Amino acid sequence: MSVLIYKRQDQAKGNFNNGEILENKPIGFIQDGGDLKPYSNLFYWADAWTPGKSSIIGLHPHQGFEICSFIINGSIKHFDTNQNTWIELFKGDAQIIRSGNGISHAEEIMDNSEMFQIWFDPDISQTISKPSTYNDYKSNSFPTTRKNNSSIITIKGNGSPFEMDTEGVEIYNICFDDGSHSENIDTNKIYSLFVIKGTIIYEDKTYEMGTFIKIENESNFNFKAVDRLEVFKVSSPKRPSYLTYYERFN
Repeated sequence: MSVLIYKRQDQAKGNFNNGEILENKPIGFIQDGGDLKPYSNLFYWADAWTPGKSSIIGLHPHQGFEICSFIINGSIKHFDTNQNTWIELFKGDAQIIRSGNGISHAEEIMDNSEMFQIWFDPDISQTISKPSTYNDYKSNSFPTTRKNNSSIITIKGNGSPFEMDTEGVEIYNICFDDGSHSENIDTNKIYSLFVIKGTIIYEDKTYEMGTFIKIENESNFNFKAVDRLEVFKVSSPKRPSYLTYYERFN
């Protein structure tokens, strides 16, 4: 049984352009020095934001991985060498780059904006030889449901147009009514939760915005939601059917 909790101050840090863009990394690169290493087919997770004016991360290459961006607040603009144009995305929108045999990408995080960038491992030994592809998804394309005193946006899962090669991944944005909740857990999966806003109380301890929670080998997760708790949730296989990049080289 395992519920691991990483407060904001305990996560790896990063920045671009002398602090114009700041990052917290629940799952960082090896050199970032964070406690949590890649697991399942999740390779990297950064919460990036601009504390003030907009700032650009210049053109840089990707290969093999599926690079997903989720706009949490404000907006971003992005450019890649397949589209060869700048496109703006707004709160609730998402983007996937299936980087395949290579693509270069740049992004501008606009004033006082925030995004998650999450790297998924789709079995790089296979995808490294595929052509790169790319999709944007607008927020109104994701189905919304009401269940068990919560509002659920399905970003990747039943009814969503979001397509990825990485196996067994589901992605949700969930807003919980204040009060007690019990989430059923599939023991064949790992659940990764990021507290976007509000407060979660677990085993009589309080965790605020920016907290990251990894759950595995549990049958349920019991907690209290306070102050309109909003959580970004990723479920992924406990054991992918292939060796991941991290397993092969570490």
